[in-house]
Amino acid sequence: MPGFYLACLITIFAEMMILKNKEEIELMRQSALLVSKTLAEVAKVLRPGISSIALDKMIGEIIRDHKAVPSFLDYRGYPFNSCISVNDVVVHGFPNDQPLKEGDIVSIDVGVILNEWHGDHAYTFAIGDPGAEVAQLIRVTKESLYKGIEKAVAGNRVGDISFAIQEHTEKKYGYGVVRELVGHGLGKSMHEDPQVPNYGKRNDGKKLKEGLVLAIEPMINLGTRKVYTEEDGWTVRTEDHKPSVHFEHDVCVKKGKADILSNYAPIEAAEKANVNLFSAYSKELVV
Repeated sequence: MPGFYLACLITIFAEMMILKNKEEIELMRQSALLVSKTLAEVAKVLRPGISSIALDKMIGEIIRDHKAVPSFLDYRGYPFNSCISVNDVVVHGFPNDQPLKEGDIVSIDVGVILNEWHGDHAYTFAIGDPGAEVAQLIRVTKESLYKGIEKAVAGNRVGDISFAIQEHTEKKYGYGVVRELVGHGLGKSMHEDPQVPNYGKRNDGKKLKEGLVLAIEPMINLGTRKVYTEEDGWTVRTEDHKPSVHFEHDVCVKKGKADILSNYAPIEAAEKANVNLFSAYSKELVV
């Protein structure tokens, strides 16, 4: 779940980065992989006609069946197990009973608490062929996630991650990089320090240390970067109502190369096997 600047600032961890040891990192990997498994199960059933509230119920059941807790439910009053954001909804979309339809792009963000540790990541699906313009947005946003992860190594700074994502999306393709929502540290709390914006300068921000776990999550708009929040206090939409795409991985900072704790492989396999989903963009990924 993306962190708002204010929400992150008022957490008790806002002024310190909490590093994890090997045992804690493995527990966090289990949490992250449960999210991956849950998203893969959703990818198997996602189709025109299904409602996002049905998906949310399924997500809650899978998480509880694995003796975990849906971490989004009741977080600061959020009323659902997951965030399901369709088309121009950037993040924090409320699941509802409206049937999803051909051409919809659907970002599903899931969080769990397993053995006291959080897992939190997201994946954007396209139901049917979304068209070349949106397919490129999905591909480029996913690529930018891995560009950012490449910079999540000990000795670099947060700004190196931010710059890599912005460079690949805004500067190369002219997409809108959302400013109001950011990635974040992750651990026994869903939002820990540091904040990880998707825009910034190289060699800027806090220095990354081995054992730091981050939720890196580009939120990229086809049009303007400007967004607004609906009256429900959660749903964030693009100001021009053009589509937005959101991908997120849980990543542990290491020396030389980051360790991705979550796993897109089962999600991508289910996506490819589901005839209702569009996955052709993945053949062109540059990572």
